[in-house]
Amino acid sequence: MTQTSPPGWHPDPGYTGFGPRQERWWDGTQWTDHLRVPPAAARSRRIRIGAGITAAVVVLAAVGGGVYLLNDDSGGSNDSASSPSASPSPGPDRQRGGPGDSGGNGGDRGDGGSSGGSESPEQNQPEIEKGYATDLASGISIPVPDGWKGESGMGAGVTTGSYACPGDTDEKCVLGGVFSAPAEALKLTTRTAKATAEKDIEANAEASYGEKIYGGITSHEELKSEAVTVAGQQGYRVRWKVVTKNGDDGYVESLAFPSPLAKDMLVVVRSGFDINAKAPALSVLDDMTKGIKAASGGGSGGGTDA
Repeated sequence: MTQTSPPGWHPDPGYTGFGPRQERWWDGTQWTDHLRVPPAAARSRRIRIGAGITAAVVVLAAVGGGVYLLNDDSGGSNDSASSPSASPSPGPDRQRGGPGDSGGNGGDRGDGGSSGGSESPEQNQPEIEKGYATDLASGISIPVPDGWKGESGMGAGVTTGSYACPGDTDEKCVLGGVFSAPAEALKLTTRTAKATAEKDIEANAEASYGEKIYGGITSHEELKSEAVTVAGQQGYRVRWKVVTKNGDDGYVESLAFPSPLAKDMLVVVRSGFDINAKAPALSVLDDMTKGIKAASGGGSGGGTDA
């Protein structure tokens, strides 16, 4: 590596092996804290985030089962996520060299030059805004209501009211939760928003109120199956009311729409709300859906530092 290496986007030398490899901005002298999902990865719909929603932040059953959290050890803010949770801490490779340095692992671009060209991090870096949980993989931001907890990363989660699950008190459930991920991460291969939402709702219901945590679902009633505009995209949502064997009944919703990052990539937003006096009203879910927006700074639009 020479000191004249131009600024640009390069594979993150601090990559930990979890989720899709991001790119980090090299400013010509050092690695910065700017991260992005490579545009090519979004366009080709090859984003893989495994069974979890975000790196070491909040791991959810089936990437966002409405109310069932496998664990929640993030210790994050109660109102919003303020920094990219998927960002690795600076490691030896980031400290000692830049792209092309034989001493690090940041030079495996395979293109012989800067992967970012002349674009700056401000042009493509998704911004994680106060009051929102940002899904960096899908390019969306979900509003975090007052008193709720938001987590950002390669997927996003917004929850409220943690308690011991009725079927397994060693696990945590929440009174309400809204989670997002690329449809492909949920192994959904349907090509339209309508087909994706209709396909996902049963899996969402099982993950949210299924056998392990609520003794299973005895019946359900479809409350909504309709087209809806989300983040400027034409999407579709399906909402069920489910009756469980143990614990409270609940509402589950699967919402699907094209990602603002790439029209050929579908985003799924899974929601689950308990039905009891302490749980949030369904109007809160409707307000959150209306408030979902394209993440600032993502895709082809401009933005500011996170």
